[in-house]
Amino acid sequence: MSIAAIERCRIVALQGATSETIQALLKDIAARLTARGLRVVGVVENVNSSPNPCKAMELRSLDDGRIFGISQNLGSASRACNLHPEGLALACAAVQESIAKGADVVIISKFGKQEAIGSGLSDAFGAAIGAGLPVMTSVAPSMMDGWRKFAGELAECVPVDEVRREAWLDRWSRNVVTGHPSREIIDECDDRTVSA
Repeated sequence: MSIAAIERCRIVALQGATSETIQALLKDIAARLTARGLRVVGVVENVNSSPNPCKAMELRSLDDGRIFGISQNLGSASRACNLHPEGLALACAAVQESIAKGADVVIISKFGKQEAIGSGLSDAFGAAIGAGLPVMTSVAPSMMDGWRKFAGELAECVPVDEVRREAWLDRWSRNVVTGHPSREIIDECDDRTVSA
């Protein structure tokens, strides 16, 4: 798929950098889109400097800043990465609620093992796709088969270096986000309010 076609793709998955780098970029993109007057909802991972990041994983809501702990503390002797299903379920419900209130863009931290089996944040992805909203996420190369099964032709992977460019985000937001029917309705309502 050409870069021009990717810039019109409604679901974009970032690749080509560490998880920490991608999460920081997703936060930055959310801030830049919000500064353009768009309502950005979803969740991103909080960067964790712990030597064992699985012990304290968190998601932060882009809508209201709420923090959702998504790992269980099984004690200092545990070496396993213990995802907390309840925290993930709460984060997923928060994203769905934000989408229901109205959004222009949905950013979801990643599509991972839980989402590939229909758990984790998969219902949040489904709500965003069902609402016809542009979605930005990340997908590890090891999860590409699951991602293709989930998103199919609706999505495209984009290198982080490409997405970092302001020009790419300008074109993507112009082609995909502001061209969304709900955005046109919002703009029409704003125009009527101003003229009333």
